Amino acid sequence: MYLTTLNEKDLVARFNDSDQEAFGQLYQLYSGRLFGYLIKLVKSDLHAAELLQDTFIKLWDNRRNVDPNQSFRSYLFRIAENNVYDFFRKAARDKRLQEAIINSACEMYKHVEEELFTKQNEQILQDAINLLPPKRRQVFQLIKIEERSYDEVSALLNISTSTINDHIVKATKYIRENLKEYHIVELSLVIFFLLL
Repeated sequence: MYLTTLNEKDLVARFNDSDQEAFGQLYQLYSGRLFGYLIKLVKSDLHAAELLQDTFIKLWDNRRNVDPNQSFRSYLFRIAENNVYDFFRKAARDKRLQEAIINSACEMYKHVEEELFTKQNEQILQDAINLLPPKRRQVFQLIKIEERSYDEVSALLNISTSTINDHIVKATKYIRENLKEYHIVELSLVIFFLLL
């Protein structure tokens, strides 16, 4: 939902007069963006949701002080930032909350790190597959990646199942040799199951 400055001023003016529908529209307009901003600051969906709720409660409580001629977005985000400062001040005094914040931040970092690691491993494996001769690569891709049967690939490529088996054995040996230099446990497990 996008509003012109004029429409937003009108909404804020109605909100000043305790118009709940105008408040609901302002919430719909800004809550998504504000929630994303809060997650970046506190690294936790749960805490960000609580801070979002607190922000809009404070906004409602101070509705008569909101100036329709000033930037509503700046006013709203300033309330949110003040809530975040209070949140971290409280966390500095509350050991359990401090631990929860640290765990959330570590969990988020770990998730991003694991995703990057997985993508890197997939790329290493794909690079090794790409080094196979074209026909062998095609057979390997169809059997091991797309999980098609030998009979299906035989009919598709018009080659015998024994030729397919030969391609798979040679491709597997080549890829194993090619990947030895990486010494990555997770990659080895992927390859173990893929190259069975």
